[in-house]
Amino acid sequence: MKTNWSLFVGLSIFYVIMAIVYYYVGGEAVGITGMILAACLAGMVGFYIWFTAKRIGHDLPEDRPTAEIADSAGELGFYSPHSWWPLPVALSAITMGVSLVVGWWLTLISLGALIISIIGFVTEYEKPQPENASH
Repeated sequence: MKTNWSLFVGLSIFYVIMAIVYYYVGGEAVGITGMILAACLAGMVGFYIWFTAKRIGHDLPEDRPTAEIADSAGELGFYSPHSWWPLPVALSAITMGVSLVVGWWLTLISLGALIISIIGFVTEYEKPQPENASH
């Protein structure tokens, strides 16, 4: 994953340099803000990938130039085959975006719906641990 996080950190540095150049050329505040936000986003992704690589503790086949395609075969993780939770998350996020135009009262309702749907999405496959029956 060294290549991955290096790419995103380099992109973050590039955006910061371009924002500085854009500022001195006479750029507007919106463009400078957009480039700084893009730099922050690339930096966050780069930090997450770096942190995950440190936690895993070994190089991935993508980092070795002599790796074969079959070296990265295997289980990639658990992906939900039939979850309905992305639908309420998306609908409440869209409603929240539209509610900024309609009125603040709808923003509060859609924020509550978004929080509830995100919690449901994240905790969908968590099962409670059974109590110790040996008592």
